[in-house]
Amino acid sequence: MELIDSLLLGFSVALKPVNLLYCFGGVFVGTLIGVLPGIGPVAAMSLLLPATFAIPPESAIILMAGVYYGSMYGGSTTAILVNIPGEAASVVTCLDGYQMARQGRAGPALGIAAMGSFIAGTLAVAGLMLVAPWLARFALRFGPAEYFSLMVLGLSILAYLSHGSLVKAVIMAAVGLILGLVGLDSITAVPRLTFDRMELVDGLGLVPIVMGLFGVAEILANLEQEVKRDIFASRIRNLWPSREDWRRSAGPLARGSVLGFVLGILPGGGAVISSFISYGLEKRLSRTPERFGKGAIEGVAGPEAANNAAAGGGFIPLLTLGIPPNVVMALLLGAFIVHGLQPGPLLMTQNPAIFWGIVASMYIGNLMLLVLNLPLIGIWVQLLRVPYRILFPLILMFCVVGVYTSSGAIFDVYLMIAFGIAGWLMRKLGYEPAPLVLAFVLGPMLENNLRKALLLAHGDFATFVERPISATCLGVAALLLLSPLVPRWRARRNTIALEQS
Repeated sequence: MELIDSLLLGFSVALKPVNLLYCFGGVFVGTLIGVLPGIGPVAAMSLLLPATFAIPPESAIILMAGVYYGSMYGGSTTAILVNIPGEAASVVTCLDGYQMARQGRAGPALGIAAMGSFIAGTLAVAGLMLVAPWLARFALRFGPAEYFSLMVLGLSILAYLSHGSLVKAVIMAAVGLILGLVGLDSITAVPRLTFDRMELVDGLGLVPIVMGLFGVAEILANLEQEVKRDIFASRIRNLWPSREDWRRSAGPLARGSVLGFVLGILPGGGAVISSFISYGLEKRLSRTPERFGKGAIEGVAGPEAANNAAAGGGFIPLLTLGIPPNVVMALLLGAFIVHGLQPGPLLMTQNPAIFWGIVASMYIGNLMLLVLNLPLIGIWVQLLRVPYRILFPLILMFCVVGVYTSSGAIFDVYLMIAFGIAGWLMRKLGYEPAPLVLAFVLGPMLENNLRKALLLAHGDFATFVERPISATCLGVAALLLLSPLVPRWRARRNTIALEQS
């Protein structure tokens, strides 16, 4: 009964005309971002973050969340019609979706992708609604030592699941932690790493760093390579899948939804890994695995369900523990903090309208996406014809305007350009930006909890191994970071990294 009352409270917030407008705007922009190759949800959310400063907190989070799960929907359109993933999580959809389009079955491929995304997204929100209250009550047992160890574990998992060298991923996380130290010490108020520059006293801004690493760097990387787009000009018909298509897709949709939701909760898991694992699982379970890669609808249904369910699952650790499991959730955490909110176990009790309003808006947003995706496919196809020489300067202009309006300081524009060049060089040298951004966001919280735990323990580091939850998290983190020393674990990690690349 309490759950129903809470959900009714959420719908009373989400159904306000202004919140419906922001929800629609978020999912529409998210779909657009997913459709256009070379632009990810991180860059889009970074652009929108300054625009949310003047709107109510619940509207801002509803808008930002809509962009994220909307981009999961839109990425499949580009993957199926152009064989270019609009979003990283849609890479697997190219394998069978594009082959279906070549066989004249683009309609059923797009239809099952949209319906699978809707079903998985709705199931994920239901799971969020059921799991989050229980996890929030459990998180009330956490003290500073547990939070510190949990953040260390999250960074370790992200580094372990990153592409390529684990050492490079750890280096990026260390750089992110150092960047998070810039500014005033949170306890002593002593300036650190400011080099006598007044612009650095308040610390580095999240918006210019993210826009640089994911927006400007993405443009520079795409300008280096010429992408050939072979767009099907024929009219797309029969969007509704046949009975046989539904029969083949039912199992993959169910398995992909559960798998994606569980992996989405884990730090570093997320939509990309869940979509790859779902594809591998369906191929292994199939009686005709030779069909995969040649237009099997199961190869579209499973991964699309998995990546959308993972998007919903990622909200659980953010809303209940206050810890973002991936870079997108780190941006959402920044949006919460900008609006004076602290996600965590007390969010449900202190701001129940905001928590349940976000949950209810995700139900509404998934329905909006279903209505948007199928009828507007023709428009999305036309957008794919926009030349990159027009698209990329526009994105760069929005980045500059967004960064400048967020702070009113030209220094942040220079900062964005510097991180853009750094991000471009990092890509060429095989360094991933995701561990850096997540460590930058978690750095101040990690430091505060470390110092609080030591103050409570009178400087005794043994407090981190004497508390069971803290000791378990640190133990698992140590195993992950030492895994390259064990040949079998190293081979397994290389396999995961290869599957994602």
